[in-house]
Amino acid sequence: MSAPAESEGRPVTVVVAEDESIIRLDLVETLRAEGYEVLGDVGAGDEAVALVEELAPDVVLLDIKMPGVDGLAAARRITEGRRTAVVVLTAFSQRDLVEEAREAGAMAYLVKPYQRDDLVPAIELALARFREFRALEEQVDDLEQRFETRKLVDRAKGRLMDEHGLSEADAFRFVQRTAMSTRRPMREVAVDVIEGRLAP
Repeated sequence: MSAPAESEGRPVTVVVAEDESIIRLDLVETLRAEGYEVLGDVGAGDEAVALVEELAPDVVLLDIKMPGVDGLAAARRITEGRRTAVVVLTAFSQRDLVEEAREAGAMAYLVKPYQRDDLVPAIELALARFREFRALEEQVDDLEQRFETRKLVDRAKGRLMDEHGLSEADAFRFVQRTAMSTRRPMREVAVDVIEGRLAP
């Protein structure tokens, strides 16, 4: 068993929604072995939405193709609550649905048949992006402005990663900390990074 996956000093909680029981059981087993706390697992999208609303996990893994409410519709409903990061599971042949999943609020995706080594990075990426989204949300009330700010911050992160070798998380922290220490909006700091006026 690896080191426990933690968020704010407690195990990261997960709900798994996958209609193929063998894959679902494998995901649950793997997550538990990696130190995640699996709160529940279901085989349909509407059950996933209900479980997430009831238990408020940190992350939900959603298969795109499920009976009843599919994973994309479930992702939209779950992200409206803004309490849970979404990772979508997609078959290799459904790669074109990844963009649709992103628009539905998914923070990361995993292609089936998934490799165990890809599972934890996908969850950690989703959690990091979700925390960024929440931080942006606290700064910007208007939805359209929030989207614009997120695009600017993503471009700034890209430049910091390419030119200064920072990880995605460190690049975001640089923008966030600079904004806090200079008492400026994150979008202004992001523009300064993009235009080369600001660097670590």
